Amino acid sequence: MVLGKLRAILRHKKFTLYSRPYELNIVGLRGSNTISNRFDDEIHVFYKVKTFKWNYHVYKATTDPGTFWLENPMQPQGTAILAEGQYVNAYRLGLHRGEYEALVQQKPVTIIRDYDRNAKLDFFNGTKTTGIYGIDIHRAKSTGTTKTVDKYSAGCQVFENAEAFQQFLLLCERQRQLYGNNFTYTLIDFRAVKRENYRRIALSAGLVGLAALGFLAFTSSEKLKTIAEEIGETFSNLFKSNINHDNNQP
Repeated sequence: MVLGKLRAILRHKKFTLYSRPYELNIVGLRGSNTISNRFDDEIHVFYKVKTFKWNYHVYKATTDPGTFWLENPMQPQGTAILAEGQYVNAYRLGLHRGEYEALVQQKPVTIIRDYDRNAKLDFFNGTKTTGIYGIDIHRAKSTGTTKTVDKYSAGCQVFENAEAFQQFLLLCERQRQLYGNNFTYTLIDFRAVKRENYRRIALSAGLVGLAALGFLAFTSSEKLKTIAEEIGETFSNLFKSNINHDNNQP
């Protein structure tokens, strides 16, 4: 995605756009696929380095839980799926499960509980709740690229590649040194964007349809008026013709 378009989406949704030098905008983009266990989403990181210059990085990731936890949820209510939204200062650099450095949740986020216990992601039927759930931003395997999500995410935002994640941590460390240990994470769900676009198209189509109906009604009434006038004129001419004919009779 072009950076300008992504920034426009953030502004349209009235999300905060950070513009101080090296202050990170961390944006997860959830794709339209509802099949679990794939790293088919993206985490975009961009920040200003000069007045008119931005640096921009894109990392393959998953914003959804893996198949294992969908089928075997930690909670009876179902597995957590992070809901679309901007979570301001909800993260800090810390230890994921006490094992390695990552961005760990420190403030409430909103989740949807998928309770179907199947391998298909369900974003619409669960109940939304807000709280501290340990929805961290971390990596999968400690080295290389991980092919399937499996147990690496029970709702966390997980990088596919370990080296890419280390690069991301260096960016986070620079921000911490400049502005403190608080990070905002924004998740944009393209399904929600598409639904909003469809609603706009439907509304526009409805307005156009109403305008067209109004035009047709106006046009039809004018045509009917013209036809009536033509018929009236025809009968009037016929009537006059008959009168003249009768007057000329011997």
